[in-house]
Parts: sequence; C-alpha cells; structure tokens
Amino acid sequence: MIARIVIYLILIIVLSDLYIDLHYFRKRYHTTWWQRLLWWLPCIGMVIYTCAMASIRNFAPDNLTWLNTYLFLLGLFVGPKAIFAFTSLLGSIVRKYIVHTNRNWGHYIGIFLGFFAVSTFIYGLTYGVSNIQVKHVDLYFKDLPKSFDGYRIVHVSDLHLGTFNGWRSKILKAEMDSIEKQKANLICFTGDLQNIRPEEIEQMASLIRQPMKGTISILGNHDYTEYIKGDAKEKAAQEARLVNAEKDVLGWTLLRNQNTCITTPTKESIYICGTENDGKPPFPNYSDYKKAVQGIGPNAFIIMLQHDPSAWKRSILPKTTAQLTLSGHTHGGQMQLFGWRPTSIRQKEDYGLYEKNGRYLYVTAGLGGLVPFRLNMPNEITLITLHTKK
Repeated sequence: MIARIVIYLILIIVLSDLYIDLHYFRKRYHTTWWQRLLWWLPCIGMVIYTCAMASIRNFAPDNLTWLNTYLFLLGLFVGPKAIFAFTSLLGSIVRKYIVHTNRNWGHYIGIFLGFFAVSTFIYGLTYGVSNIQVKHVDLYFKDLPKSFDGYRIVHVSDLHLGTFNGWRSKILKAEMDSIEKQKANLICFTGDLQNIRPEEIEQMASLIRQPMKGTISILGNHDYTEYIKGDAKEKAAQEARLVNAEKDVLGWTLLRNQNTCITTPTKESIYICGTENDGKPPFPNYSDYKKAVQGIGPNAFIIMLQHDPSAWKRSILPKTTAQLTLSGHTHGGQMQLFGWRPTSIRQKEDYGLYEKNGRYLYVTAGLGGLVPFRLNMPNEITLITLHTKK
C-alpha cells in the first residue's frame, strides 16, 4: 500500500519541513543548530517509518496498528505542515508578483487550514468512522413475480473485519444490531470480508454469525490472495481457508460464478447470481458470466452480485439480463465534500443508485475499510424493497 506512493510521501514529508526551516528558522528566528536538529528529528523518524512501511512484503502489515499509527502521524503532523508550507509559498508568490502587500496572508490561511485539517482528521477517525446509516431504497419492476412484491433485501459490503480489532469492535457490534433490526427476507454481501488474511474472519465470527445468518455472498478483491506475497501453495491455502470461513464457520452461501434460486410457496422464483471479482487493472478479473447464469431461463428475474461496480456497464448490461445489480468496492470514497467523492474521479458509478433502460445498479458505501476513516460518508446498511410495477 505505502510502497506504491513512497516517493511522493517522502517528498511531502521532507519538502514541507525544508521550507519551514529555510524560511523561518534560518531567516526569521535564527535558531541554533541543535534547535534546528530537534526540528528535523521527527522528519527523519517519519522518513524511516515510511521506508519501513514500504518494505513490507504484503499490501499492508498483518498487525494494522503499525499502519494506523503511521496514518495517524501523517494526518496529525505531516499533513498540516504540508498545507502550511504550500499556502505560505503561494502567499509569497502572490505578494511578490501580483499584490504587493506587507504581509504574507498565506501564513494565516495555512495556519487556519492546518488546524481545520487536524480537526477534520480527528473527527473522521472517531465519530465519522463510528456513524452508521440505514438507507431505504424502493425499486419497481414490471417483470418482478407478484409474490415478491414487498420483498426486503439487506445489502451490505466491505466489512474489512481486521479493521475492527480493539475498541472498534463496538462499531461492528452496532452494525450487526442494525442489520438484525431490519428483519429482511434476505441478506446479500458483496465482497471484501477481510483486509488481508482469513484469520480476521475467524476472530470476528462470533459477532457476525447470528445477525448475518443465511447471507448470500461473493468475493471482493481483498478476499483473494492478491495482497499476500508468497508461493502458489501458500496462496491457495489462504484462499481455501477464506472459503471455509464463509461457508462452514459463518454458514453463508458463497457464489463463485454461480447462482441460487429463491422460491416462494406460490412456486414463483427469482435468481441470485454471484460472479467473481470483475475489476479493471490493478484489480483482478475472475468473472465468468456465462457460467454464473447457467440454467436460468430467458424471462427470469435476476439479481446480480458483483463486487466492482465498474463491471455494470462493461460486462453485466451487455452479457446478462440482470434487472438489479448490487455492488460495493468504492466505500463511497469514505469521504464526501459538497457532493464530490475521491472515487468519482476513476469511477462514474461509484455510490448510490443508477438506472439504464429499467435496469438498476446500487453501489453501497460499505461497512468498513482498511483505513478507519470516514467523513460525511457513514457506514451504510442498505434496505432494498422490491415492488411489482402495476
């Protein structure tokens, strides 16, 4: 994870401290060499920490405390200094070449934005990541069997169970309580149950087993062995352990390019199809839609479970007749500012409900994340109620 952006991180860490040292400690305050050394020691420590994190073989360390501590230090110390250095530099340019003033207003703006960033960061790590929203969505279909009118589906995704160790386990417990309170006919989980390893599921199984009993699930990109460095035998063992955890420990129905039929007492049916992850690089694509819909008649009502929402237009609409697709993966960017989300840069259908020719895609914000931070994008439980259009 850190290895992908290690150069940029080191540049931000060093250049912001270098700017402040050159423009303030040398020119304005004339501090002694040992005082300046004290200033540089945290920077040196962060560079060493960054290199250590980047050297980890796997995508993230098995003990996420190391990653969370690193991100906390970045947000609390490096980020505000980088903001101040940038605005101060910008203010100097404006003062020198555009508006000739006696003061560099970039200093004051940088101090304000730095304090605001720290406050926002702390909020996102505490209240933001603890907030849970139950979202109600009503969908109407002409071809929905009448006996499924009013059928209630809880859609959840992206639990990333390893993140709920320690005090955050109470957040997971609250999420499970909310799921149980919905009294849904069906629970669908659209992938990323773990961060890196299946031990996370085994440790948290007691909390999620009963509330999510009977869940139909698929795998997400984190549920494969993409983020583990090792030989083929080790990876195969890890994947088998995950599959066993979902099927035998939790008692879920895991669909891997498969489908299952739900039938009412009136003999009417709908099909739940689940495909393997169908992502654009660097995310894996193991999907097989032809296999997933095998045995389903041409006029059947199909709900497709696919972790990556980018597959909706690319694969699901042209290759299947699924009337409703449920996805996760994006976490809604885990933050939203004035309607803008970071994930909307890469993916147009990144959060919420989308429709094309009477066929729907719903992308949930998920219930967790590798990084425990959320801002204006609560953990989400979606209750979808199906209706027969009259």
